[in-house]
Amino acid sequence: MVRTRFAPSPTGYMHIGNLRTALYEYLIARSNNGKFILRIEDTDRERYVDGAVDVIYKTLKMSGISHDEGPDIGGDFGPYVQSERKNDYIDYAKKLIEKGEAYYCFCTKERLDNMRAQSGETAAKYDRHCLRLSKEEIERNLKNNVPFVIRQKIREGSTTFNDEVYGTITVDNSDIEDQILIKSDLLPTYNFANVIDDHLMGITHVIRGSEYLSSTPKYNLLYDAFGWDIPVYIHVPPVMKNTTEKLSKRNGDASFQDLIQKGYLPEAIINYIALLGWAPSDNREIFSMKELIEAFDIKGLSKSPAIFDIVKLTWMNGEYIKNMDFETFFEIVYPILRKSVKREDIDLKIIAGYIQTRIGTLNEVAGMVDFIDSVPEYETSLYIHKKMKTTEEISLNSLKEVVPVIESIENWDNDTIYEKLVETAKKNELKNGQILWPVRTALSGKPTSPCGASELAVLLGKEDTLKRIKMGIDKLSV
Repeated sequence: MVRTRFAPSPTGYMHIGNLRTALYEYLIARSNNGKFILRIEDTDRERYVDGAVDVIYKTLKMSGISHDEGPDIGGDFGPYVQSERKNDYIDYAKKLIEKGEAYYCFCTKERLDNMRAQSGETAAKYDRHCLRLSKEEIERNLKNNVPFVIRQKIREGSTTFNDEVYGTITVDNSDIEDQILIKSDLLPTYNFANVIDDHLMGITHVIRGSEYLSSTPKYNLLYDAFGWDIPVYIHVPPVMKNTTEKLSKRNGDASFQDLIQKGYLPEAIINYIALLGWAPSDNREIFSMKELIEAFDIKGLSKSPAIFDIVKLTWMNGEYIKNMDFETFFEIVYPILRKSVKREDIDLKIIAGYIQTRIGTLNEVAGMVDFIDSVPEYETSLYIHKKMKTTEEISLNSLKEVVPVIESIENWDNDTIYEKLVETAKKNELKNGQILWPVRTALSGKPTSPCGASELAVLLGKEDTLKRIKMGIDKLSV
């Protein structure tokens, strides 16, 4: 059975690249009727952030990515929190020592710093000083509680592995350092714990960033040392801010939580990040999660880095909003509308109907309806519209002509109002826009509005419509 895992570190937020990895792991599992496992890798205590595990749970739930096994629901291969398995790792490291595949290292930080200084390289490889210690020296150091780490002994020769995206890769083992497996605090390093956990949990497919390609030979040498099966590797290129910079929270780039706060829908975010490095067999762009599961194929993954385009995400989010069931949309925007519009005589459902096809994110709602309670301060230059050949002078005359027409309307509905405004334009030998644009501007005080002049009039009511048109006349008369 295909078994994949998402193994985040609880460092405070969900990076877009991390979420994409989780999504791809999930899609591979679901498309192959396999299992998707959540594992929390919390052994790096310096980066651990309180509450971050809850962020992981919440993000996956909001994203529609459900796990079959994990810390919160259990499973047959637990525990699923790395720190709860810490006593196992030292035992596996000692097995490697017995096999001659690892060794104790008692070197102090001062010695390592001096070694690098003498080599002239700040990232110089470890010189294997402790590999040459005698059995008696090792036993004496252990007996005297001399601090130690356990290092992997890299074999001579080369290591070849296959990656589903990058193909066959061969690395000369002389380029690989004897990496630390167990730290001086007796906790495992990320690389070592990863291999142990993946094996014990029966993980068959591993997806991770292409930056881990260089570490894969180390993993494979560990698998070989234990005599374990090596999983299928799928390395994916990074998600980039632009052609030279990776997305980074440190640089202010949005996390999943940030995008939600900016008014993006979880479904749209998931749809968009699925396409950051994966291309479906057709040219489709809009996918539900079910459709992603049906369409996803490892062969569609790209070697090229994907650039995160907020404009494209906003377009896609807008498509989701447009195609959303109206009642669902109204339920989502109601709290925003209720907070933004205080007038009790306004039907919020009517407003929701106007804005649903006009917004890219939910955060645009408040700014689109903020004119309803009271018309904002605006410049008379808003009345100028070159395409409609509307000037301030034409707008002033148009509004003056409209006042008695508005006052005479008894049936206050959209069709009647629109008809009367168009008749006024015809009577004064004006284009429709030379009447409708000034009225729309006077009613909203904004360069754009969620609906046209007659709809705005119905929404605001006759009294307020006349009041705002007369305010517009006063502005233009100065």
